[in-house]
Amino acid sequence: MSINLKKGGSINLTKQMPKLNKVMVGLGWEMSSYTLDLDASVFILGATNRLISDEYFVFYNNLKSPDGSVQHLGDNRSGSADDDDEVILVNLENINPAAEDLVICVSIHDAIARRHNYGLLKDAYIRIVDVDNQKEIARYDLDASHAGENAVVFGRIRKSGGEWHFHAASQGTQNELQGLVDMFA
Repeated sequence: MSINLKKGGSINLTKQMPKLNKVMVGLGWEMSSYTLDLDASVFILGATNRLISDEYFVFYNNLKSPDGSVQHLGDNRSGSADDDDEVILVNLENINPAAEDLVICVSIHDAIARRHNYGLLKDAYIRIVDVDNQKEIARYDLDASHAGENAVVFGRIRKSGGEWHFHAASQGTQNELQGLVDMFA
């Protein structure tokens, strides 16, 4: 059974699914009359709330973390897929032991020059799926509160006390992907 999260909501992934090792982060959106290019990214952070190293920033130009635990399956520039438009696979079992937080973000490519923002989208979401049984664990819908923004921290998969939690963060910025990099690098 999937849990529909609201901003600030969280779920203990380890307790919800004790044998959970591999998750898929699916991001999807429907276009309005504009063609927007959304880009998914993951910042793998250590105890300092900063990247473990630059190579632990997984996005369209770095598709895999050095430990192989996080893999981006490629850039979808149109949002025209029937289901998830961009997919990131995470193997929780193999993540670098120094990792404490996986920050899942989505930015709109070249948004400032094109005057694009999340207000031009509809039905944008992030979902967490158990890879082994293909069951959706949690879903978080992006609401209209980000209408003027072009980059959002959608959620965090955080390790605490040996357990993994998903937290729907919904923190936005108007500084595109670079604004997110500045937060975590």
